[in-house]
Amino acid sequence: LDRDLVEAQEARRILDRLYGYEVSPVLWRKVKQGLSAGRVQSVAVRMVVERERERIRFRSASYWDLEGLFAPESDPGSTFPATLVEVDGVRVARGDDFDEQGRANPEVLVLDEATAVGLSDGLAQAGFSVRSVERKPYRRSPYPPFRTSTLQQEAGRKLRFAAARTMGAAQKLYEAGLITYMRTDSVELSASAVAAARAQIKKLYGDAYVPAKARTHANKVKNAQEAHEAIRPAGEEFLTPEQVARRASSDEAKVYELIWKRTIASQMADAVGESVQVRLGAMASDGRNTGFAASGLVITFPGFLRVYVESSDDPGGQADDQERNLPPLEAGQPLSVVELAPADHSTRPPPRFTEASLVRKLEEMGIGRPSTYASIISTIADRGYVWKKGQALIPSFTAFAVTGLLEENFPDMVDYAFTARMEDDLDRIAAGDEQPEPWLSRFYLGDEGLRSRVSERLSEIDAKAVNSIDLGKDPQGVEIVLRVGKYGPYVERDGDRASVPDDLPPDELTVEKAVELLESQPAGDKILGTDPETGLTVLAKSGRFGPYVQLGEITEGGPKPKTSSLLKSMSLDSVGLDDALKLLGLPRLVGIDPDTEEEIHAHHGRYGPYLARGTERRSLESEAELFTVTVDQASELFAQPPRRRGQARSSEPARVIGNHPDSGKPISVRSGRFGPYVTDGEVNASLPRGESPETLTLERGLDLLETRRRRVEEGGGPKKKPRKRT
Repeated sequence: LDRDLVEAQEARRILDRLYGYEVSPVLWRKVKQGLSAGRVQSVAVRMVVERERERIRFRSASYWDLEGLFAPESDPGSTFPATLVEVDGVRVARGDDFDEQGRANPEVLVLDEATAVGLSDGLAQAGFSVRSVERKPYRRSPYPPFRTSTLQQEAGRKLRFAAARTMGAAQKLYEAGLITYMRTDSVELSASAVAAARAQIKKLYGDAYVPAKARTHANKVKNAQEAHEAIRPAGEEFLTPEQVARRASSDEAKVYELIWKRTIASQMADAVGESVQVRLGAMASDGRNTGFAASGLVITFPGFLRVYVESSDDPGGQADDQERNLPPLEAGQPLSVVELAPADHSTRPPPRFTEASLVRKLEEMGIGRPSTYASIISTIADRGYVWKKGQALIPSFTAFAVTGLLEENFPDMVDYAFTARMEDDLDRIAAGDEQPEPWLSRFYLGDEGLRSRVSERLSEIDAKAVNSIDLGKDPQGVEIVLRVGKYGPYVERDGDRASVPDDLPPDELTVEKAVELLESQPAGDKILGTDPETGLTVLAKSGRFGPYVQLGEITEGGPKPKTSSLLKSMSLDSVGLDDALKLLGLPRLVGIDPDTEEEIHAHHGRYGPYLARGTERRSLESEAELFTVTVDQASELFAQPPRRRGQARSSEPARVIGNHPDSGKPISVRSGRFGPYVTDGEVNASLPRGESPETLTLERGLDLLETRRRRVEEGGGPKKKPRKRT
């Protein structure tokens, strides 16, 4: 065993646990339960949040140019597009000439609509000609075989697969012996793999596609760990995608085809062709000199492009290898204008990260390991830090709160360079140049170690400030703030609150949108008045479990205010102070039971209104009875046997046949679910078959009750059937 590699891996695991076990509880106390922090995951969340901040700061700018369709006068059918690039030697503005606030580079010419239209009209009768043609030989070498991160990126772009889905399919392919190990930093192929690839290229595409010398690819990834070769089809003779498709699932077949194509292409000949840059122009009628540009690419030998073309991270982008044909053109050649029109453009905010582009960014910065990227992305999604809209990763407002807390209080923990340096330190441990225990001790127990910083900063962190984001002021100058609450984000303005929809991206929560949410929020969180007894404010609110009223405001460190849910017959729009005070007065003392001398209270419970006397409970028929039921009515109700939930009261009134000679309790005959019975409020005794409840006497009723009581005391009541053991 290489003990240095073992100790480096152990140090990495301990480092991640020290980070998570110390910082995660800070998030629980200051943001909300269920969150987690991690050495790499917190940095990944910060990347997504910073990209969204850029989009929030972004201000779109409008600019114009001219787009034309031209053709040689000698060959009117061979048309090609060209775009205005300069006027009187000054370059015309493009999208990348504007900053995030919409300010243009002062060295470029920004055309507005009127100028563009005027220029277009001035060129309507102008004579265009080719001013220059620059031809360059084109040669493109194939891409290296897949490593873990590039497989995840390309599967995300080409197949629209999440990283976890890609790795799951690759794991199945590996277990089935169809590909080599799929967690690797290496782009090298073994000699047998190179031979297999070259043989298959020759068989499928011919000798021209096999280079004279086998290709080798150098790894350019920082801190690469090359314990395995690149991801490739397994064996010394590769199965074709068609053969694998007959024995694998759809996902596995698609991932295998991607791996097969990339592996085969990596050993194929270069693509060869010619690139052409053309400048053309004309003088406008007002004397302005205009220049247009067109570019083309002609592939004379496709080489590896016959098998594989890499996709772009930009959904609207054009692949560098895409062929763009131009007709034969020479300098001075006259051109005819087929079409010429002004074109309006607007700058676009920076694109959000996708799983593929986030993995690429993490890898470029030397943060994390390829084998962990899929689990990192799954973790930040499971914790509610990001959610997906199409392929884009959108940060939640919780992610904003967590990132802000870490940036403010533990800045190096989410610093990109610091995190990358930790990877370098771990690699020095793997190389034997650093000892793990002293290094971990400095990180955790040093003067500026993590443990001391957490204990020092914890009491100073203001939870309300961490979970608040200023959005701006409404037209009346009132501040609007977004807050991350226990049950989700909401906007607040001068005491009014409105929930923020879960599917609203942060860059779309403008002041105007916040005002719209506040004004469209149902009536709630309103002040009903003041309680005359306590002097506290009575509020009506809309909560997670429905509308309710509250006595007093919530204060930090103070007691929890008393609350009561609204009755079914009430609504936030119609509830008044009197109604609220009645609800807050529950449970209501109905009175003292004359028989038991126990207090009877009316409660509004989870399953509806009910009466409580000691340990006994009786349901009320309606919520209105909470405020109207009397002691006598309550006593009569307790004299009846308890009913099952949802069981209606008997429509037939009870017939009292007398009072018990010892207790004085009324003895009555009732109609029950299983027939007529006699009761004294404690014991129920069914009438024997054939005896009529109308003719039952007090003496006979007492005999039945006494017989039933003895049977219960002797254990002769109904018994449950024993459960069978399995």
